[in-house]
Parts: sequence; C-alpha cells; structure tokens
Amino acid sequence: MADAALRLTALAEELLGSPLPVRIKAWDGSEAGPPDAPTLVIHSRRALRRLLWKPGELGLARAWVAGEIEIRGDLYEGLDRLAHLLWERGQDAKSTVHPVRDPKLRAAARGLVGLVGLLPPPAPPREEVRRRSGPLHTRRRDKEAISHHYDVGNDFYALVLGPSMVYSCAYFDEGLTLEEAQRDKLDLISRKLALKEGDRLLDVGCGWGSMAIHAAREYGARVTGITLSAEQAAFARKRIAEEGLTDRIEIRVQDYRDVRDGPYDAISSIGMAEHVGSVQYRAYADDLFALLKPGGRLLNHQIARRPEPDESAYHVDEFINAYVFPDGELAPVGRTAGTLEEAGFEVRDIESIREHYALTLRHWVANLEANWAQAVRATSPGRARVWKLYMAASALSFEHNKIGVNQVLAVRPVAGGASGMPLRARVWGAGSRPA
Repeated sequence: MADAALRLTALAEELLGSPLPVRIKAWDGSEAGPPDAPTLVIHSRRALRRLLWKPGELGLARAWVAGEIEIRGDLYEGLDRLAHLLWERGQDAKSTVHPVRDPKLRAAARGLVGLVGLLPPPAPPREEVRRRSGPLHTRRRDKEAISHHYDVGNDFYALVLGPSMVYSCAYFDEGLTLEEAQRDKLDLISRKLALKEGDRLLDVGCGWGSMAIHAAREYGARVTGITLSAEQAAFARKRIAEEGLTDRIEIRVQDYRDVRDGPYDAISSIGMAEHVGSVQYRAYADDLFALLKPGGRLLNHQIARRPEPDESAYHVDEFINAYVFPDGELAPVGRTAGTLEEAGFEVRDIESIREHYALTLRHWVANLEANWAQAVRATSPGRARVWKLYMAASALSFEHNKIGVNQVLAVRPVAGGASGMPLRARVWGAGSRPA
C-alpha cells in the first residue's frame, strides 16, 4: 500500500503539535495534506535518511541540493509556510534538547526508521564546503571562502544577475527594471561619496567591476578595485577594456589588508563586509580609516541581522555556511556603526534599504528560473539548486525583517573635527558628472 505521505504527515503533525501547512508527495506516489497548498515532493528515502542523521536545516538543505526534495507550486509560499513553523515556535526552533531525551523526537526518529531503515548517512552533496581547521579570517582562509562563493563561473552569474553584473541590493522606484535600479544604486553611492573628476576611489570587493566603471565613466573618478576572486578580476578587466577605461581603472586580486597606496578621496565597500567576520571587523575599520584622506568618505553597504537577546547565542546559518558564504557573519547595524566610530570615523547617515533587497532577490530568482537549463550547464544541478533556495529564502527573510541591509556613510574628520559634509543630511554634496 502506498502510504508514505500519510505516515510522514502524521509524524510531522505529532512532532509539531499542529497541522502541516504544506502538502506532501512521497516517492511511492502517495500524497497527503491540504490540496490547495504548495507541495513538498520527497523523491527519495535518502532525504529522510539525511534528516535522521542530521535533523534540522542542514539535513533538509542537503536533500534539496541533492535533488531529493523540491517544492511544487509557489516556491515563496512553500518556503514561507515551512519557515513559519520555526519562527512561530520561537526558541523551540533553537532548542538544545538532545533527541535521545525528548520523547517526541524519539518517536519521530523511530517512525522515520520504520519508513527508510537504519542505514548509514548519505554523503553530503559535492557542493558542500568541507570543514576547515585553523583560525577564522586568515588571508588564506578568506581567499578560499571567496573563491567558493564567487568562482562559480562568470557565465552562471551573468544569467542570474543580468547585464549589470551587480551582486548587491538594487535601488528601486516605481516601474524601474532591475538594470535601471542597479544603475540608480551605483549612482546613489557615487553621490553619497561626492565623487568628482580626478577623485581617487578605492572599491573594496569590487566584484565584476560595475561600481568602478560607473564611477570612472559617469563621474571621472580614478578607481582601484580589489577582489580575492581571480575570475571576477579577469571579467572586470575585460569589461573595463571594452569601455575604454583602462587609463582610469585598475583591478587587483588583493586583500584589503594589503592595500598600501593611500590616501584615497573615497572608499566604497558594497556587500563585502559580510565576509570580514567579527574577529576582524575592527581591523577592517582601522585599515579603511588609514586609507582615507582627512575629509574622505566611506560608503559601507552591508547586510545586517537583528540583535539577539543574548549575543553569545548567535550562530552562523548552517546552510549558508556550508553552501553559500563559508565563514560569513552578519552583525546588527548598531554594532557596525559603533565599530566604525571606534576606528575614528564619524557616521553621518544610515539608510535602510531592506525592501529593495527583497525585490532584487525576486528578480534574480526569476532570472535563474528563466535560464535554468543554461545555469545548470554553466555550473551543476546542485549548485543551481543552492542558489535558488538561498535567494528565495533570503528574499523572505528581508520581507519579514529577519535581516536587513544598510548603507552607512561615514567620514574621516579633518583636524579640528570638520566633516566637509553639507548641512542638509540628504543633499549629497559636490558629486557631478563631467560635461
């Protein structure tokens, strides 16, 4: 009798103490659950074996990446309904109770064993980062982490990001396309930095060169872009040559800790500081402060998490650490601003653009889905599934205010404390395109 879906639904509802908000379709063809809900399709018993050996998010993620489970119907609604099971249970979702001591977990484990047998755990998908030893955020380890994330292939990123090749939150207004919103984000940063003809700009974590090109072409800046990704650097240099801007832009494969040719008039750090880590963040702020001239501006564009009641309880998301951003860490925006000020900066403006990132991610997911076959050929089926899950789940996290993104504008004061900033906070100063 094909009844795996019924048995799984009963197990899940007993464990959760509430009806399962999604429909389940099992490997034996059976289905159970609300007929009008998104469907969690379990293609293989291996998915449940992964959960037996690694309960929780990482076990589910491994099954997703391996193609053993998927969501049919509205992806966002399906993920949202599953995520709310954790959010609504609050601290229960972070429980440290050992499964052996919890009767509900013991019963669920016995039920799963009855369905799939007690077999060894499947090997993790090859896309998973293998655990590394040694201290966090050494130059070598950071370079390996960046390579894992960004050296997926420029062709893959081009399919997801679109022609702008900007891998950070766009800046939307009514009716704007993704490309137009990315252009407006780069222009917003240029104006906040008050870029003008001849200014030296350091673009930390320059990606595929989009900010560097915009600042040089539209504002006449002389730009140094740094990245730890050799693939990004090669792509950026090619774009710069095609734009005829090689006399204004230099792209280096270089760690921010090794830049020694300051002072710069301005520094942009867009979506890079998430890689720095809490143990290095003060040193990061100190280094950028030292690289700016007095009166120079820093624009730090960074994802933030909500503060924890007990900050020692913060843990990096297992799925993201294993498949997306190895060693990446998020900090509350208040801590970021405080650390910049401890380094000597004066924080002049903080703009939250959280909703814009949710819109950006939904555009990227749509691009990936529209180009799925090409994306799989450009990397691997597992890697494409990683990005689909990561981007869709992140969009929901931004929409529900679980995480945010902020542009922090700071200045290195001149002697006597002058900032050189305009009197009105949202008038971004002397930035002007060359005639």
